[in-house]
Amino acid sequence: MGIFAVKTTASQERTVADMIINREEPEIHAALAPDSLTSYVMVEADGDAALNRVLEDIPHARNIVPGESDISEVEHFLSPKPDVEGIAEGDIVELIAGPFKGEKAQVQRIDEGKDQVTVELYEATVPIPVTVRGDQIRVLDSDER
Repeated sequence: MGIFAVKTTASQERTVADMIINREEPEIHAALAPDSLTSYVMVEADGDAALNRVLEDIPHARNIVPGESDISEVEHFLSPKPDVEGIAEGDIVELIAGPFKGEKAQVQRIDEGKDQVTVELYEATVPIPVTVRGDQIRVLDSDER
């Protein structure tokens, strides 16, 4: 049993992965289409023969990349990355959602467990700490860069 990379048409990765799994081939166990991997689908199968048979009938599936991958090479795709990763205290951010959308703020505190960031709005007369989800901000300027 190994993990094979299947080349696909760009932005058709999820469609190809769904079609591979819907074939219900007993020798194919899983298909993964990570957002960070463009034009490729990772497929866990007993061998490439069964995968080649299935791919003949699937549009947008190009070919199998020669060779097998190990689980250690794909396991970083299996756990979601927190939205607050790469954000540091003191960073200047823009709020991209919520009631303060479009406002600029400075990061005061980061709660990785809850995937939340507490920021202080720039243009506010009185400093107001606002807690938002990590996916509601965009880093504009970072102290580390």
